[in-house]
Amino acid sequence: MPLAKLNDVTLCYETRGAPTAPAIVLIRGLGTQLIEWPSALLDGFVGAGLYTVVFDNRDAGLSSECPAGPPYRLEDMAGDAVGLLDHLRIDRAHVFGISMGGMIAQHVALRSPHRVRTLISVMSSTSDPSLPQPSPEMRARLVETARDTEALIALNAENRAVFGSPGYPEPLDERLAAARAAHLRSHRPDGVARQMRAVMADGSRRDRLRRLAVPTLVIHGADDPLIPLAAGRDTAAAIPGARLEVVAGMGHNIPPALAPRIVELVSAFVRGR
Repeated sequence: MPLAKLNDVTLCYETRGAPTAPAIVLIRGLGTQLIEWPSALLDGFVGAGLYTVVFDNRDAGLSSECPAGPPYRLEDMAGDAVGLLDHLRIDRAHVFGISMGGMIAQHVALRSPHRVRTLISVMSSTSDPSLPQPSPEMRARLVETARDTEALIALNAENRAVFGSPGYPEPLDERLAAARAAHLRSHRPDGVARQMRAVMADGSRRDRLRRLAVPTLVIHGADDPLIPLAAGRDTAAAIPGARLEVVAGMGHNIPPALAPRIVELVSAFVRGR
């Protein structure tokens, strides 16, 4: 996979589709990697006429490790995304982010609205502290670890079911294969911790989002156990003119079976923008 050398980080990225088509850049969530996007989603966006760009966030996958210097912030991670657009000579793009990636996408729209055709914030939040929080069990799973490689892979596969979409269950063998591929490509718990610190340091974006003037689609699962639906509703309420789509049976992931529905929602929203 190609690498983009930006000012202080190097991002691993991949593109699909025609570079002359309108671009959509997809931003992953906490500790996850570009290989975890389902092909059905990426190919669906290409089929909808979009030049599709995915990348590993800093401190994840094959992108730069960032242990030195002062802690980075979500704004810095948004700067990485804009830097990748510069590297690819993309003037404006649809910006699609899930979970922490949705928060980063919000920052891209806040700092560089002229670069954003549309904002698509998925299973994400304003991070306002008044919002409902995940259960103690869900919070514990975010930091749970295991004794060796096979146990870590098994735990990851289990979490994919616990955090996942009850209306679109994934077979155990598929979850294990995805967990193994992700672990063998990159296992960086220190990077996850630094990303989490960036999320926690950001605070509420509710007031900042009120000044956005970017066409916005908010997609949230009705059954999200990690970032409850109230967070999606709050995001849509904060951004002027935002459209909210609540997806029945969706949890905190986009499994292959759900991908066509997400492609349908996004392609209809971005058409002509």
